[in-house]
Amino acid sequence: MRVFSDWVNDKVEQAATTARRELPRITEEFDRQSTRIDKAVDSLTVEGKREYTIQKTRYKKWATRQDSLDAAARRPATAQEAQRRLLGEEVNISRARPTELPDLYFRLVENMRSDKRNWTQADWSAASAVLSRLNARYEQVREQLPLEERLRIRSLQGEFRTLEKARDVKDVIRE
Repeated sequence: MRVFSDWVNDKVEQAATTARRELPRITEEFDRQSTRIDKAVDSLTVEGKREYTIQKTRYKKWATRQDSLDAAARRPATAQEAQRRLLGEEVNISRARPTELPDLYFRLVENMRSDKRNWTQADWSAASAVLSRLNARYEQVREQLPLEERLRIRSLQGEFRTLEKARDVKDVIRE
């Protein structure tokens, strides 16, 4: 029971972006572990059964929340609105010129720096979705950028993830 409890605690506390990317694998692991415990539930103490029920409920709430945040951030109208708000202009990221990418990354991170205190979980999910689109375009055109610009982009990607992790730590501390 302790292993399952520790596993649920670890997964629930992961960053939203990591969780979204790994949610199918995490769900598969949850199903595998809970099936194993379900088969032996009769051997658990009353306290163990209660803990198991609490952890299953906690995980399911978390997984449902991740699904709904991801779906909301990826809705076309919402995604476009969020992207426009986060980048300060209407941009088709998939067609952005390589020379435009450093500035787009900078605007996204600059927006995070200034507004992150007021952001909701949905804002963070939307920002992560914009970053994913920027990263996909970057991978397509990376070789066309000078080394200095690639380093600048990598550092902005790192700053984005650092700000995101800091928010996750704050959320865990608040709980």
